[in-house]
Amino acid sequence: MTTAERPRLAVVGAGPAGLAGALAAAARGVQVTLVDAADQPGGQFYRQPAPGLGARRPQALHHQWRTFERLRDGLERHRAAGLITHLADHHVWCVEREPGSGALSVHALRGPAQEQGVTVRADAVLLATGGYERVLPFPGWTLPGVVTAGGAQAMLKGGLALPGRTAVVAGTGPLLLPVATGLAAAGVRVAALVESADPAALLPRARALAARPGKLAEGAGYAARLLRYGVRVLPRHTVLEAHGTDRLEAVTLASLGRNGRTRPGSARRIACDTLAVGHGMLPHTDLAGTLGCTLSGTDVRVDDEQRTDVPGVWAAGETTGVGGAALALAEGHIAGRSVAARLGGTAPDPRRWAAAARARARQRAFFAALDAVYAPPAAWADAVPDDTVVCRCEEVTAGAVRTAAGPLGASDPRAVKLLTRAGMGWCQGRVCAPAVAALTGCPLVPERRPFARPVPLGVLAALPEPPPG
Repeated sequence: MTTAERPRLAVVGAGPAGLAGALAAAARGVQVTLVDAADQPGGQFYRQPAPGLGARRPQALHHQWRTFERLRDGLERHRAAGLITHLADHHVWCVEREPGSGALSVHALRGPAQEQGVTVRADAVLLATGGYERVLPFPGWTLPGVVTAGGAQAMLKGGLALPGRTAVVAGTGPLLLPVATGLAAAGVRVAALVESADPAALLPRARALAARPGKLAEGAGYAARLLRYGVRVLPRHTVLEAHGTDRLEAVTLASLGRNGRTRPGSARRIACDTLAVGHGMLPHTDLAGTLGCTLSGTDVRVDDEQRTDVPGVWAAGETTGVGGAALALAEGHIAGRSVAARLGGTAPDPRRWAAAARARARQRAFFAALDAVYAPPAAWADAVPDDTVVCRCEEVTAGAVRTAAGPLGASDPRAVKLLTRAGMGWCQGRVCAPAVAALTGCPLVPERRPFARPVPLGVLAALPEPPPG
């Protein structure tokens, strides 16, 4: 079979799910184009230092490095064989179905300037677009020195740079553990790890957690390292305020009661120049939305083969529900094998990926148990003062959002946007949407947009005209 005769798959995203899917499909004769915004494969989980930095031991910044080496080596073999084309530094802004032919077009912007359009045509698309951090506002969160937990980790992994000398890591979720230990190992004095969840809440879910002993051992390893580095762990605590003039100088913490509200008189102030704060992850669903894929809450809905309800479109990894690299690898492998069979005109045999399906089920159960524990404090939105900026792009305050939802009668985040401009800025609400939803008492529902990112008018103008009819 020549290259021109092979079925074509476009994979959007070169993280664990995208790499696993690309390798599984290519190994079964599919011509794969792997489109990714980063300049190196691996995604956020396997983020690499730039080659020019000359990192001698990049594996020291990662666990599961051998898994990445296998993925990277497989990618290189399939590239050398002409089965995978890797388009790095390509930022996908839209996926659409071509009228008449039924093929799918993946539109991307190439290069750092993102001014040159590129279109990849394929018979099927695998969306492996990952997730992004949930950001919850509090007084002082816009100060220089306040970063997301994942942002601090990205600086360390990708730039070999430290966000500061003295850090507080705060919020909720398993990500805080590797962030705190990674910063401490790199020489940052981590003054405290502030976790809003109650560890006792894990006990009723012990059976689901015990099914993944490797994950429990990983968590115990992080705890041991925190003890070795002398990091104070403060469970059932939260950040009330960040202080500083030109940049961060200190944070005020407080303990939480059973109702999720801060305990009176429990506030304490800790000096630091960095606050790495995170409250979990949300799936990237922009491209799925442009295609009309059904969402289940904030996740792309898929079947047992990782197919969406849009013909020719599969999804895997964090975009179908946040669950870590191991789950993403299992879902990507299943999706790649399903694509290869379907494009080859045969119904896939699920027995061929039984091991991956078992791993997927175990990981989903494990993270469902964690999600029930590591949620933001129930009353966090009530504690946000009215003068706190919620939408940084448009400088909309919490008070303005409350006014829109109260006296002005806005009944959903879209109405709040029209009244306040919250969510109309460069990020298109990705940062402020969780806060706006919580302040208005509305469920967080991803908006459907025609484009996943801003696009130059010249790129739009250069697109071919659709055929008549």
